[in-house]
Amino acid sequence: MRVVLVGVCGSGKSTLAQGLVRLGYEVKECRQEHSGVPYMWQVLSRPDLLICLDASEEEIVRRGRHLYTTGLIDEQRKRLAHARTHSDLYLMTDGLDATQVLELVAAFLAGYAKRPTDLTDAPG
Repeated sequence: MRVVLVGVCGSGKSTLAQGLVRLGYEVKECRQEHSGVPYMWQVLSRPDLLICLDASEEEIVRRGRHLYTTGLIDEQRKRLAHARTHSDLYLMTDGLDATQVLELVAAFLAGYAKRPTDLTDAPG
């Protein structure tokens, strides 16, 4: 399963990607927040599952990203709107440390992997 991550700068994409790779997932970070092409994540990444991370400006600054202004984060959110709408999981990472984000996403992925992929095999 190819997991693709999108999100505003400072939301935790790189750290989450590293953790998921250690758990054995195929992960790609898509820098959709820097592109004006709304569907870039679909074309370049071709995900089986899309995760969208977000964080408030205050949290981004707290994480050491002092160069990100409200205008820039707002623009990134606009660029991510299409991906967010199509994401399988949207996660606001404010107040969560890297371990908590990884645990939440890993639990989601474990549950997602157990879903029937062929409805003809599903009970009922």
